[in-house]
Amino acid sequence: MSKDRAPTRIQKKNRAAILEAALNVFSAYGFRGATVDQIAAEAGLSKPNLLYYFPSKEAIHTALLSGLLEIWLAPLHDLDADGDPLEEIRAYIHRKLQMSRELPRESRLFANELVQGAPRIHDALSNDLKTLMDEKTAILTAWMEQDKIARLHPYHLIFSIWALTQHYADFDVQVRAILGDEDPYEGAEPFIDTLYRKLLAP
Repeated sequence: MSKDRAPTRIQKKNRAAILEAALNVFSAYGFRGATVDQIAAEAGLSKPNLLYYFPSKEAIHTALLSGLLEIWLAPLHDLDADGDPLEEIRAYIHRKLQMSRELPRESRLFANELVQGAPRIHDALSNDLKTLMDEKTAILTAWMEQDKIARLHPYHLIFSIWALTQHYADFDVQVRAILGDEDPYEGAEPFIDTLYRKLLAP
């Protein structure tokens, strides 16, 4: 698609339809299993029409991941050094669990990319994410040194939050097969909140 002119309403609509369709296809089949034909069919467009907007499957996938990384890191950006430590961490956990509930396809897309070795976002992980993690773990370390929260490995603390919250999206089928009709998030939030209250108590 030409970058010389602002996109029309139809072009914006078609691009959004392609990205929405690609999210469905990639989250279900992964990058390797997905095809341009599948994405075009899901979007209700012909393959040549789709390729007018994105020249390849990889271009679509990269566009999705770029937008997703910004969304995914927003809650961590919001961790405030001037806030109450326990409340800041609890708010972060709540937002991550909420994202798993509301954005399960996006979570699985991100997980699939990481399982494949993150070939399309490795630079972003090594640079943007690493910088953000260093900044936020410095805040956690300062709180620990001030005896405001328990002294734990700050990076592994964040890793554990990712693991506990994103599990409900990435392994949704397994979780629901075990719980049956029970809403997994109704039990997950109070459990995880209690777990971290006890873990972080100084």
